[in-house]
Amino acid sequence: MTTQTGSASASASGSGSASENASASAGGSENVGASESAGASESASRGAREDRAARRSDGTRAAILTAARYRFAEHGYERTTIRAVAADAGIDPAMVMRYYGSKDQLFEAALRIDLRLPELRDVPRADVPRRLVRHFLARWEGEPTDDALLLLLRCAVTNERAAERVRALLTEQVAPALRTITDTRRAGLLSSQLLGLALTRYLLRVPAVAGLTADEVVDLYAPGVAGLLSTGEEA
Repeated sequence: MTTQTGSASASASGSGSASENASASAGGSENVGASESAGASESASRGAREDRAARRSDGTRAAILTAARYRFAEHGYERTTIRAVAADAGIDPAMVMRYYGSKDQLFEAALRIDLRLPELRDVPRADVPRRLVRHFLARWEGEPTDDALLLLLRCAVTNERAAERVRALLTEQVAPALRTITDTRRAGLLSSQLLGLALTRYLLRVPAVAGLTADEVVDLYAPGVAGLLSTGEEA
């Protein structure tokens, strides 16, 4: 009897130990799972914070650039100050320096322009003049917050850096876009035509030109562009 009782006790003790071990194991698994869940949650939270910070940074950078383009276009390089740009952007001047380093670097950034010229290779030749003029007008008039082109046009006459940027724009963007439909000489003259239109319509605001609708400009200007491009294949 004593032996049986001892065996029963040992069995119960063993069962208890197994139960405790199983419980401990389950508890450990729960702890590991909770830890992993907490880690994932913290990682997601950190990612969300970084995304918000990046968006704020991009927004601040864009606000500075918009304010700088307005200031440079309206007041020129010499009379534009970092403090004035910061005031227009609603931030501390130190933030302008943080993102752009100096007034020179800010000016360089303000002059960067992507004309986003259309691919003309597959456009029917007869449609090219109207497509070009339409794109030109959309690029100037379709983005009211983008003063980069106005800035470039205004500064290029008196600022060599801006003038060099205009030359680079014509060489690196306009010429390659027109290479498939005309030669370098006509591409240059076409650029001068469009710059002349920009000068009179957007900078000088000559009433006879500024008062036209975009459709009227396309209708009246495209034939001149067509005349310039019509003999491109003979060059």
